[in-house]
Amino acid sequence: MNEIHRPLRPEYDVVVVGGGPAGMGAALGAREAGAERVLIIDREKEAGGILWQCIHAGFGLHYFKEELTGPEYAQRFLKQVEEAAIDVVTDAFVLDIDRELNVTLISSAEGIGMRTVAAGAVVLAMGARERTRGAIHIPGTRPAGVLTAGLAQKMVNIMGCLPGRRAVILGSGDIGLIMARRLTLEGVEVCGVYEIMPYANGLNRNIVQCLHDYDIPLTLSHTVIEIHGTHRVEKVTVAPVDENLRPIASQGRDIPCDTLLLAIGLIPETELARQLAIRIDRVTNGPVVSSTMETSMPGVFACGNVVHIHDLVDFVTEESLLAGRNAGTYAIKGQLSKDTIALVPGEGISYCVPHTISPDREHTIYLRVRRPQERCSIVLGDLYERRLRYAFPAEMIRLQIKPEHLQGFEGTRLPVELRVP
Repeated sequence: MNEIHRPLRPEYDVVVVGGGPAGMGAALGAREAGAERVLIIDREKEAGGILWQCIHAGFGLHYFKEELTGPEYAQRFLKQVEEAAIDVVTDAFVLDIDRELNVTLISSAEGIGMRTVAAGAVVLAMGARERTRGAIHIPGTRPAGVLTAGLAQKMVNIMGCLPGRRAVILGSGDIGLIMARRLTLEGVEVCGVYEIMPYANGLNRNIVQCLHDYDIPLTLSHTVIEIHGTHRVEKVTVAPVDENLRPIASQGRDIPCDTLLLAIGLIPETELARQLAIRIDRVTNGPVVSSTMETSMPGVFACGNVVHIHDLVDFVTEESLLAGRNAGTYAIKGQLSKDTIALVPGEGISYCVPHTISPDREHTIYLRVRRPQERCSIVLGDLYERRLRYAFPAEMIRLQIKPEHLQGFEGTRLPVELRVP
């Protein structure tokens, strides 16, 4: 799907920036809410986002109740987008969104060029980008062979070429774990995965299926302190870190390799949000959103990894459908009811999304804990408690909050805490 259904309209009810799983979900949600003119703008040659390079299974278990690969998941939504007569313009970039919600874009697609379209509501669904070597300032030379895990995934699964023959992976994010398995299956020797934190940052199922099943070692509380090589990576130096995450260089050791993959986290794509002076959460680095997924700027909504980093695409879809439905409602009615309760992350909680809720509606709240815990509870004030056998920072916790859980609450700030007996 690399062409729009009709010539680009001058006005749309809802314009969605980004055509990945979040963007497609938001567009479909807007159509469900009654928005007749919906546009998706995507920078790639075809909508679908990163799903095309994720050829492993594990998608759709929550939303479709069956296991799919990334391309299969994308194709199901592309078909729905086409059947809903949603306009899609690809190979396009949004240059500007003004405060009247006029969206200026540029595209190489025939007949498009540079255009400005008026929107009744805008949904930001640009996803996230990978942290690079510059984000963590690894010392050493600058040889070939240092790349992010996502780029390596694209090279292997889309371009059909290997990044090297002997690899070290820094960071235990899910893409890094998945690439450890993928490279092993392609005959690449994976020397090990090194994680600076004292706990892994990927899903437990990926640690088991991608590392343990292939005898790939995971070393915690270690990091790469230097990269060696002139034209190509020749070796890296890894060292343990102390309780303040500072490397203990005297205990460093060299590992010969020709490739270093970085799986050190994702950063929400918030350039447009910052350009609009939208309020940003300092923990997630994404926009602050209400329970309708509306940002601090009226008429601008956000969803998916641009708000906070998800671990399952099914939850991206769930959140994006909500954002799209509310964007569609806003475009038709001109406003939405406002939330009256602010969620305040307390002891042991890193963040909560959404940031505000209303006592008269059901809500899905996503949150992450600061550190691993066993036999703990998530508590909202004294109104609601969810007991957990264990909680990990890498695994997002999802709570279903109903109006009866908030019955009798009269405050404006509701603390969310992690309690351990």
